[in-house]
Amino acid sequence: MLTDVQRQFRDTLRQFCDERIAPHAAEADRNAAYPWASFQACREMELPALGIPEAYGGAGADHVTQAIMVEELARVCASTSVTLLISKLGMIPVMNWGSEELKRHYLPRVASGEAQASYCLSEADAGSDVAAMRCRARRDGDDYILTGAKYWITNAGVSDTYTVFAKTDPTAGHRGVSCFLVEAEWGVKVTKHEDKMGLRGSPTGEVVFEEVRVPASHLIGEEGRGFHIAMHTLDRSRPTIGAQAVGIAQGAIDYAAGYMGQRQAFGQPIADFQGLRFMLADMAIRTEAARSLVYRACALVDSDPAGELTLFGAMAKCFASDTAMAVTTDAVQLLGGYGYTKELPAERFMRDAKITQIYEGTNQIQRVVVAKQLLG
Repeated sequence: MLTDVQRQFRDTLRQFCDERIAPHAAEADRNAAYPWASFQACREMELPALGIPEAYGGAGADHVTQAIMVEELARVCASTSVTLLISKLGMIPVMNWGSEELKRHYLPRVASGEAQASYCLSEADAGSDVAAMRCRARRDGDDYILTGAKYWITNAGVSDTYTVFAKTDPTAGHRGVSCFLVEAEWGVKVTKHEDKMGLRGSPTGEVVFEEVRVPASHLIGEEGRGFHIAMHTLDRSRPTIGAQAVGIAQGAIDYAAGYMGQRQAFGQPIADFQGLRFMLADMAIRTEAARSLVYRACALVDSDPAGELTLFGAMAKCFASDTAMAVTTDAVQLLGGYGYTKELPAERFMRDAKITQIYEGTNQIQRVVVAKQLLG
């Protein structure tokens, strides 16, 4: 159950998104351009601060409130929603394992929107198989020398900091992975940007480290704890990907319902045809079920006494993203030929929904996680 404060926040944010974010969504998608106007509007609303603790300049909001923010942004522009998601993702390791010095230097900058962050885990041959990564970090006095490449990095070229996972002990498998906070100006190179099907307003690229010198003070946690940090972080971020998926689905429902009330066929609105009404009803039922599961998983991020977060986080991400793909596909169908054109946003919703089934662990991986939790 949402609190009165959360409901009020949702209502306020919904109006903000309709007025300040939605007008830029189609252009960002069409031009594959970072939505700077939308990000600036989010800064004015102090939205980047939501997921940062109050002690470091943030709002310290609970994770259900953060999910509401992501959902409402994604309802009108999935690319804008991911700009806030990715900075929070990049800072989760700092918040939970970083030194006090790192927290005080970087968290306030992210909270204010002055800085943005990226999360660098995946490689060309090491996506879900984290232990297969080839990126290396070798100790050199008071520094580490970072060498390697990371793929599919959200906010590549925009971010000011990169949270990077690299092997400090290449012989130790996943136990040899460590985590570092790297500033862009230390020599981080972005050598390629992907031309994506969806989420086109969010840059995704290859990030290369060629003998990048990183102070030992920027090691997050202890050497060899990187795999644990990465998995712990993804457990806490996957529910918000579910929230993004729910928002995309809700945007498709809202648009399809409005269209059905206006579109005429056989002398009446197509909303009068029972077959189409049933489609819309099923879309709404599945989305509301996904929302409930996502909110439950987000609540577990704040309080997880039974250790259920891994299970419910995977369930929420998997079910919500599958729902978003099905709902947006049906929205295109309800709009008929117009739904297949870029004149209307239904096809953008469908293209944006697809990535939620893939990133932060494919839905096949989520099913592996769920089965493992159930079977012990």
